[in-house]
Amino acid sequence: RRLLSMPPTTPAPEKVVIIGSGPAGHTAAIYTARAELHPVMYEGFLAGGVAAGGQLTTTTDVENFPGFPEGVTGDEITAKFRAQSARFGTRILTETIERVDFDKFPLEVFPEGADAPILAKTVIVATGATAKVLPIPGKDEYWQKGVSACAVCDGAAPIFRHRPIAVVGGGDSAMEEATFLTKYGSKVYVIHRRDELRASKIMQKRARENPKIEFLYSSAASEIMGDGTLMTQLKVKSLKDGSERIFDCAGLFFAIGHVPNTAFLGGALKLDDDGYIITEPGTTTTNKKGVFACGDCQDKKWRQAITAAGTGCMAALQVEHYLTELGE
Repeated sequence: RRLLSMPPTTPAPEKVVIIGSGPAGHTAAIYTARAELHPVMYEGFLAGGVAAGGQLTTTTDVENFPGFPEGVTGDEITAKFRAQSARFGTRILTETIERVDFDKFPLEVFPEGADAPILAKTVIVATGATAKVLPIPGKDEYWQKGVSACAVCDGAAPIFRHRPIAVVGGGDSAMEEATFLTKYGSKVYVIHRRDELRASKIMQKRARENPKIEFLYSSAASEIMGDGTLMTQLKVKSLKDGSERIFDCAGLFFAIGHVPNTAFLGGALKLDDDGYIITEPGTTTTNKKGVFACGDCQDKKWRQAITAAGTGCMAALQVEHYLTELGE
């Protein structure tokens, strides 16, 4: 007798797919897992150029996240996030999502190299943003040993106390970070490539009126130097005459902006001019049904681990309500 071949079956869609694995993604995972929604997390494999766990993995000591009075390293806290997500049943896959299709239902996400999509009833995008840095000699050697891209995260570290510090940038973020760092450093150099700042007039005024801030215009940081353990000096080059000076400097902070990790969306969601996902104010709702965004990929202002975690919670609760409306 001839056996009839059965048509291939389409896998049932996942209730929740989470793309990203920082504090926003893991908070969303913990909440949705506890709500019995069986989330699947694609934590990424060096997505955005950093390890799974996001920007926190590039930080040594985290001292401003509640629950760690003695501080905690970035690697330790992201490992705890992951363990807590897994404990409640989140399936965590070390794969990167390379494209999506949110015009269909179920929603479709495509892991890197996959021919067939993963189907989902809801998707939470929590892919974060990557700080822009410059390829200055010594940057890699002294990263998190004096070199950073977040003054609020790292500026209070003992290595910067009562020592000169430098900030690279000329916009509002640079003025804000320089002013913040004057609480800790003995002096803050603001290094800017042009002969005038891009920052708003009010931010410029505040920075200029601070006696601890010195501006180095038409200049560029050309080499980061240290003793092998910590950064101790910074070489600065004049872009007008090519001359170089060496400053005693315990730290260099890049304040030249961030790039949201949203290129993989390929226009599937509405983005602002800088590439951040646009969400309805006070929510994590995007312009596509069933798709929610949280963390730094939709937050261009605060960009803190704790604010990212808060929006991860919001996304999870919105997913739960949305699925209830669908009759799940």
